[in-house]
Amino acid sequence: MSDRLAIRRIGSNEQSLLEVFLYHALFIPPGALPFPRDEIYKPHCYIYVDDFGNKPGDYGVVAESDGKSVGAAWVRIIPAFGHVDNETPELAISVLNEHRNQGVGAILMTSLFEILKENGYKQTSLAVQKENPAVRFYQRLGYKTIREMDEEYLMVKELV
Repeated sequence: MSDRLAIRRIGSNEQSLLEVFLYHALFIPPGALPFPRDEIYKPHCYIYVDDFGNKPGDYGVVAESDGKSVGAAWVRIIPAFGHVDNETPELAISVLNEHRNQGVGAILMTSLFEILKENGYKQTSLAVQKENPAVRFYQRLGYKTIREMDEEYLMVKELV
């Protein structure tokens, strides 16, 4: 990664960019084959990006390195996997493989948390598969498990 990492807000006209990062956000267990690209267009998945930026609670940031988008984090209030209530935006985040483990995700999340606090949100939620190594990343950022399901954790972070 370049030393020049820029963080900017996601525009309401950038749904195609979010589609790319939504695909990269899909967790592929070790040894499993990648999902087909059209997996993101299934309703349970596409709800995370459909008409983004045009609904209350839609906020997001993009990380750019040398003019290339390398990561994105966004939230929506949607009835999806990490839904807690109608006041808690659910998080989605993705960093391209070659830029992972370099602090990009933490910078994205910190920026997004500030935007949420500025807009009066008290917490954010997410759902993550138990076997996903990102569980530890979310815990380091202050997410706490509020419900354990068969294969996933439902987690919430209070924005203080």
